[in-house]
Amino acid sequence: MNNMNDWKKRLNIVYSTNPDYHYQGDESNETEALPKEKQLLRVSLDKRNRKGKAVTLITGFVGREDDLQELGKLLKTKCGVGGSVKNGEIIVQGDHR
Repeated sequence: MNNMNDWKKRLNIVYSTNPDYHYQGDESNETEALPKEKQLLRVSLDKRNRKGKAVTLITGFVGREDDLQELGKLLKTKCGVGGSVKNGEIIVQGDHR
């Protein structure tokens, strides 16, 4: 699956006349995932800017964005509700503290 997204990493390269040129992307933005035993996740209830509806926020995840998306999907499935993953936070609809 990683090969399917390789072209997205090279979007800013237009053209190179050097036949020996090899693209070296910025791989430093990938953070190393902590083992699940060492993750310190904070679960809180939030009602701000949600028209009075309560949502459960899970913050503090350290790792790759793909792992965060996968965790969000697992939590939403286990709780049987909707939600989203935005700005490094998992938002689950309802009070699931």
